[in-house]
Amino acid sequence: MDAMMISASALTAERTRMNLIASNLANANSTRTPEGGPYKRKDAVFASMSMENSFPSVLDKRGQSGAKGVEVMEITEDRSPPRLQYEPGHPDANAQGYVAFPNVNVVEEMADMISATRAYEANVTAAKASMSIQMKALEIGR
Repeated sequence: MDAMMISASALTAERTRMNLIASNLANANSTRTPEGGPYKRKDAVFASMSMENSFPSVLDKRGQSGAKGVEVMEITEDRSPPRLQYEPGHPDANAQGYVAFPNVNVVEEMADMISATRAYEANVTAAKASMSIQMKALEIGR
């Protein structure tokens, strides 16, 4: 069941990451937020739920990993400055005619989305393999 729990925690974490990426893409041109100023890109910080388990120590336990999986520790805002674009007719333009757009790079977000999708798919495959192994183990007893 450890393998299923680890895969489930990874699926939850990757779903959070994909939701943040979707939010970043949806707000790529949002120049005004309730907090004031342009939207700020958000990113998830992952951490192991069991920090004391390094790869060698997990192998030493011979199948009793004790690993708990992964979790989203925090959601951070990108601190890079907004992208300034000259649009003097825009309602959010400053005195010089520049508009502060979010620090969201659409190409980078799409690459991150592909990476998150692949990680999600890998964890689904791992969960299915774990389930298959458990079913085969039950068939042995028949």
